[in-house]
Amino acid sequence: MAKLRVKWVKSSIGYAQDQKDTVRALGLRKLHQIVEHNDQPAVRGMIRKVNHLVQVEEIAE
Repeated sequence: MAKLRVKWVKSSIGYAQDQKDTVRALGLRKLHQIVEHNDQPAVRGMIRKVNHLVQVEEIAE
């Protein structure tokens, strides 16, 4: 299964609370932090919601 590497690149200050909650739900706690997730539809949906705040890279295993 492919993985996604998600990096938080832009602050969520000034954005809606649901977008802040989505960033937290992705496991991101600090700016410029990187987390890895399995490539699943639910994770893709969360990333799509905050795509202006994060940078995504696909990793082949």
